[in-house]
Amino acid sequence: MQEKPSIGSKSEATDGTRQTKVRKVAVDHERAGQRIDNFLKGELPGVPKGRLYRLLRRGEVRVNGGRVRAEYKLMEGDEVRVPPARVREEGAPPSAKMAADMLDRVLYEDKRLLVLNKPTGVAVHGGSGISHGVIELLRHARPDLKELALVHRIDRETSGCLVMAKRRSALRDLHERFREGKVEKHYLALVVGNWQLGEQLIDAPLFVQNRKNGERHVVVSGKEGKPAQTRVSLSRTYGNYSLLSCAPLTGRTHQIRVHLDHAEHPIVGDERYGDDDANKKAKKLGLKRLFLHAQSIAFTGDTGNDLHFTAPLAEDLEQFLSVCANEKRRKR
Repeated sequence: MQEKPSIGSKSEATDGTRQTKVRKVAVDHERAGQRIDNFLKGELPGVPKGRLYRLLRRGEVRVNGGRVRAEYKLMEGDEVRVPPARVREEGAPPSAKMAADMLDRVLYEDKRLLVLNKPTGVAVHGGSGISHGVIELLRHARPDLKELALVHRIDRETSGCLVMAKRRSALRDLHERFREGKVEKHYLALVVGNWQLGEQLIDAPLFVQNRKNGERHVVVSGKEGKPAQTRVSLSRTYGNYSLLSCAPLTGRTHQIRVHLDHAEHPIVGDERYGDDDANKKAKKLGLKRLFLHAQSIAFTGDTGNDLHFTAPLAEDLEQFLSVCANEKRRKR
């Protein structure tokens, strides 16, 4: 019997999508342990999350001939029936120069990991109007990295250390380390004002609000928020600014940005949570973006050795600190 197309499918693609046919995919060692819903996201790019869950609930997705729940973890040798759906067509490939420039920013690579010094202004992956992110650029530059996946995320405006896994097994191992709190991350943030709180643990639960335009906005909320902690200490003062070392103990969305704003020392250049007047003054001095840099990340590797990666402060941020230091001397 011929498979019926999914409800809502179109006979012709006019919106950058295409209709797929039913497929059966065998799960290999590298994909074992992945949740079925996350597996489907990769197999059916562009299909909304809600629709993927409907496909699961209706039994259109089958594993070894049977229905499964969204939280089912695949095992090696499983056979997954992927139903027909309308998926996103691949757009134009990124420029060779963009891809090569991203490849030049690799700090470390072995058979399981790749660590990058991400530039500001580049998202970690494409989507939501973004054609190409770090993942797409690296895959284009290196076709052998087809399984490359994000171990964690940093904001588009943030520069610095970004860890990616080249194998599913490495991704599972590192996700476990993150869940267990066995990963140390340090950021540098330039904030408004003179930080006089010494070493401080900001312990404030965070709640993600989804606005009408799809934008995520995070607020401190003791009632609805999830636990969030950031350890903060002063590195150096620059006139009306303070350079802080921040170690997030949890990994909530926009955590450092919201916590520092909550402490009444917003990050300079933060257009979402920052101080508008301070941002205007900083812009006149040459700062064109959020002053937040993922300076280092450390964890234990699969061989038991400690791995520690450091990304030098971005050149534009170094230049702004020099301008601030000169301004401070000039006013003496």
